[in-house]
Amino acid sequence: MKPRHVAPVMAVAIALAGCTNANDSAPRPEEEGVTRASSCSYPLAGEPAKPVDPPSENDVVNTGEAKVTLHMTAGDVEITMDRATAPCTVNSFVSLAQQGWLDETSCHRLVDHGIFVLQCGDPTGTGTGGPGYSIPDELSPNVTSLEKLDGDKVNYPPGTVAVANSGPETGGSQWFIVWDDSPLPPHYTVFGTVDEAGLEVVRGIAAQGVDAADRITPIAEARITSVTLG
Repeated sequence: MKPRHVAPVMAVAIALAGCTNANDSAPRPEEEGVTRASSCSYPLAGEPAKPVDPPSENDVVNTGEAKVTLHMTAGDVEITMDRATAPCTVNSFVSLAQQGWLDETSCHRLVDHGIFVLQCGDPTGTGTGGPGYSIPDELSPNVTSLEKLDGDKVNYPPGTVAVANSGPETGGSQWFIVWDDSPLPPHYTVFGTVDEAGLEVVRGIAAQGVDAADRITPIAEARITSVTLG
């Protein structure tokens, strides 16, 4: 899955203690029992779709899981993110969510044939918007463990959440939720999963199909009104 231009997509979240609003502060480095990666790199990449600060590159959480709930007009979608296998991606996602990047944004791309995904994370709703920086690919072990298919494809199962990109090391703020088995190249960082209740919300959006004019835009309102971390 790729954005409609070179500026890519998406990322994920560090765990917060308890259930907090996305605008609340992240855990402090001195918190006990929290292991952090030494650093992440987020090279500049184009202009941000709206004002936003890049995530911190130091003391990044790299163990455990984090949860985020997307409050959508169609219902709540909870994502459980894996900080251990995609710490830099999750760190970026959390930073963007805390800054309101996803608030009042629409998932702009629905694919309902061949592969089955709903793509979000672009405040412009055009598929061309990014955060002004890129995030590193974090492909193992989540991607390498996926079921191998014929050729160079692997199966991304329902509930998978992965970073959209336009080539190696071009991930940004856009990401996609897989709502049915989808054969794709093993080139997309898998950083989270959606539970069955969240999948029902996404499938309800998908059931209404795509706009006949562009064959991409969901007919159903696929709007994220706010995000809760924790």
